[in-house]
Amino acid sequence: MSDPTEPVVTDIGRIEAPYRREIVLQDVVHESGMRLLRVRIREGRRFTILDIDDATANTWAEQMSAWAQKVKQGESS
Repeated sequence: MSDPTEPVVTDIGRIEAPYRREIVLQDVVHESGMRLLRVRIREGRRFTILDIDDATANTWAEQMSAWAQKVKQGESS
């Protein structure tokens, strides 16, 4: 039986990244109703875990998308 004080965690997506890295995105909802995006990056046996709010996730997504578009178009930073 799960602990009611533990957040509800739902996988959103999984990305196989270069150099044998794996990125897992999870929706995390806490008992208080606070909702965060958990970004789990696995590099071998090491994990980096970031819990970010919607505003941060949106800014991150915009900046990553802008960078990817520049790379696709052959532009430098």
